[in-house]
Parts: sequence; C-alpha cells; structure tokens
Amino acid sequence: MSNPSNDVRMSGMAGLKYIAIIPARFASTRFPGKPLARITERETLVERVWRQVSGVFDNAWVATDDKRIYDAVTGFGGKAVMTGAGHNSGTDRCREAFEKIGNGEDVVVNVQCDEPFVDARLLMSLMRCFDDPATDIATLVSRFEVSGDYARLADPDTPKVVVDENMNALYFSRSVIPYLRGVEPCRWPSSHVFYTHMGIYAYRSGVLGEITRLPQSSLEKAESLEQLRWLQNGYKIKVAVADSRLISIDTPRDLENAIKLLSRKEDYDRL
Repeated sequence: MSNPSNDVRMSGMAGLKYIAIIPARFASTRFPGKPLARITERETLVERVWRQVSGVFDNAWVATDDKRIYDAVTGFGGKAVMTGAGHNSGTDRCREAFEKIGNGEDVVVNVQCDEPFVDARLLMSLMRCFDDPATDIATLVSRFEVSGDYARLADPDTPKVVVDENMNALYFSRSVIPYLRGVEPCRWPSSHVFYTHMGIYAYRSGVLGEITRLPQSSLEKAESLEQLRWLQNGYKIKVAVADSRLISIDTPRDLENAIKLLSRKEDYDRL
C-alpha cells in the first residue's frame, strides 16, 4: 500500500501546488519561548511540528521574528524565514513569509507552532477542501463529544462554528451556537452536533494577500476572531471535520500533558 503523504508529494490534491508555513514567535504572553521548549528527549516543539508538517509537504517553512528560533530550525535541517515582529496574527506572518519565499504556489497552509499532534490525515482533509473551486479558505473542526459537559462546550476559549449543507462556515462564535431553544443546557451536547474550531488554515495564495490587507471588521472586533473578518467580507471558508481533537500547547501545563501523552505513545509504538 502506498503512503498517502507520498501520494500528496507526487501529485498534490486537485492538481494544486502547496506551501506550508509554521508561524513561530518567541514572545508568547502565556508561554515565552514556547517554540524552543523540549517536547521529547530529541525534539523541541518547533522541530516536532516542522517534522510532522514536512512529512506531508516538501515545501515546509518556519516563519519567525526571532533569531534563536531561526537558528534552531536551520540547525536541525529545517527551512526558516525571518519576518517582522509587528504581526497581529499567524495569518499576517504567513503572508509576509509567502511574499519572501513563495514560488507560484496555489495554496498556503498555516499550521501554528503549538500543534505537535497534527498529522497527515488532518492535513490531507484540509487540502481536500480545495477540490471545490469555490473554496477561498479552508479550516478544520471537530465534533464536540456527545458525552461532553456543557461548561466545556461553553468555554469562550473554544470557538464554535455552524456550517451550511455544503460544509461552508456560516459563523464562528465564542458563544455556543446554535442556541437550542427549550432544551436544558446539560442536554445540549447530546441533542445536537456541535462543531468546535481547530486553528489550522489553508488559503488560496491570492486570497491570503487580500484578507490580510482588510481592515478589522465589526464582528471580528466583537468576538476577537479574525475569521469573522473574512466571512463578513464574503470569503468562502470550507470546513473539514477531523476525526480527532488536537491538543494545542498554550501553557507550560499543556506541554507537560503533551509530553506524558507522547511518552505513552512511544512506549506503545515500541511493542
């Protein structure tokens, strides 16, 4: 059986050329120096993410504003590009990086440096969104588990999304959407399929240049979600449903949990 990631390298999905960019900044408020934190005995977080992504894309880069991260990436054999320090989001950093290193690619894939569990299946699900020529932007969501508790569903740090019949995003919110009228909140997770957003994107390269030059929209300011700027300006965001939930690294505690999980996985893989 062929390796699915090798198939992607050879042909690309929908006949498109892809470039993957991993935005990585040192000055995180909740976890300074996060990209250089060690997640296994052999790997820092940025190395782990780059290796996961470069297993699918030959053209995978780390975009950073910090020389320490740049040197670490080139030191382990990765590709890195320096970008400005004033970007408000990873999307903005991707756009600058693409302007410097892009070579006519059709789609730019943005994988944040805090996603050590991203894998080929997830990335290929994202790429399949561009089989639809109307797709401007693609992103990933996961189904909230039926047995999950309402308090976790309602967590404003976990954006929710509602989609149309063609899996195009209608709206993203930090509130629980849709509202289930006449249903006790404790029963909501088992009464409806709720989707929570996973912050991995892909953009047609021309669209990336356009959306990063738009002014902040009223909905974006209200919810502090940049994707609402894109929806409010008429861009199509296609959604792919992931079969697993990513564990993102936002705090040192998240890193501790990820290290334990990876350690158990490595023990299992040795059997």
